[in-house]
Amino acid sequence: MSWSAQQQYLSAPEIDIEMQSPLWRNEPAAEQTIRDAIAAAARLTPAAGEVSVLLTDDAAIQALNKRWRSIDRPTNVLSFPAQANSRLPAPLLGDIVIAYETLARESQMERKPFLHHLTHLAVHGFLHLLGYDHETDAQAEAMEDLEREILARLAIADPYRAPQPGNA
Repeated sequence: MSWSAQQQYLSAPEIDIEMQSPLWRNEPAAEQTIRDAIAAAARLTPAAGEVSVLLTDDAAIQALNKRWRSIDRPTNVLSFPAQANSRLPAPLLGDIVIAYETLARESQMERKPFLHHLTHLAVHGFLHLLGYDHETDAQAEAMEDLEREILARLAIADPYRAPQPGNA
């Protein structure tokens, strides 16, 4: 195996997906969409390790949001980066939690295909696990630029551009 092939193999995270809410059965391509999104992000931001993704509903994500962020409302995605542990051969990068109803509502309001918005949220959550953030304007710009680049490689439109009237 060539050095670049080894590096790409080592940088591809293992992805464990748990479907907690039955609502996700409405989107049978969701799991593969998430795997493709994280793999695309990992090609630009190499990270070896394991990512756990929980597909849940608004009630469950609201409880997590309240407990960990003191915000008592549902959100679309939460990321929980793992603590660094260099002794593990494939460390846990962290957990991503995505809420079905909020994602569906946002997709409809923003006139975006559900799976495109899911891809964006998976990429966004994964970048948070790697330490990217949007607390400052500079951080937000850097993170959004990287998201745009990853999504463009997946043929998905800029998620930060306002939808044009009549476009779905």
